[in-house]
Amino acid sequence: MLNILVTGSSGQLGNEIKELSRDYSYNFFFTIRNDIDITDKDNIRSFCHSNHINVIINCAAYTAVDKAESDEINADLVNRKAVKKLALVSKELDIKLIHISTDYVFDGKSYKPYCEEFQTNPQSIYGKTKLEGEKELININPTNSIIIRTSWVYSYYGNNFVKTILRLGKEKESLGIIYDQVGTPTYAKDLARMILEIIPQIENSKVEIYNYSSEGVLSWYDFAKEIMRMAKLSCKVNPIETKDYPTPAKRPHYSLLNKNKIKSTFNIEIPYWKDGLDDCLKRLGERK
Repeated sequence: MLNILVTGSSGQLGNEIKELSRDYSYNFFFTIRNDIDITDKDNIRSFCHSNHINVIINCAAYTAVDKAESDEINADLVNRKAVKKLALVSKELDIKLIHISTDYVFDGKSYKPYCEEFQTNPQSIYGKTKLEGEKELININPTNSIIIRTSWVYSYYGNNFVKTILRLGKEKESLGIIYDQVGTPTYAKDLARMILEIIPQIENSKVEIYNYSSEGVLSWYDFAKEIMRMAKLSCKVNPIETKDYPTPAKRPHYSLLNKNKIKSTFNIEIPYWKDGLDDCLKRLGERK
């Protein structure tokens, strides 16, 4: 039986993996910061050695995109340095490492979906630290390790766009939502299930990068409109431009990910974004 360490298990993806774990014949170790210090190589090695860890799914990340602009030290600690330590231990103990990254490694100026080999050019501290984490993993190159880049993650758990729109939709008569940022939401439950399904198939001598998001393409405005429609909320959603909603961190205007590589490599089908949203709203008790 595989012993799987899931770091950052209190986050959206970690919690979804935890909920799905009962369906798989793996032995899971769900950890948070108090259980294991992923910035300390000796701490990681000791935990992995004593628990005979075969696979690490690294869900830990500094994801406060705007806060990172003024907190680069801590963003770098979690998004780069911790990844380096996990990679070193994975290589030393021959552990399969699955690391979660982001569409923010790209600049969002493309006109066609980003393939894994496209030029990276992050425009925010968050994106830069996540890319540096990728580079650390690639340079150390533990066998059977992969990077999964994803986008617009939401779930039943934690704070996310879907929950924010549901809350505001009940409080306000109208909302302004950005229409000139285009991509695809990722339902964390679908991402979690895909990760657990492909674990036995991961077999590579060098680190491979894969893109994963739900299927389809839309703007944040479209996403908010569909949330309101499915939840039968009367709040009016108005389209606004990015310039009308300034934030400390620059967001990609275009972050559509080409997922052909992960689909062909692991022979998987990816759910359509509306199906994921429908399931999430049902779980939240908001699907009307």
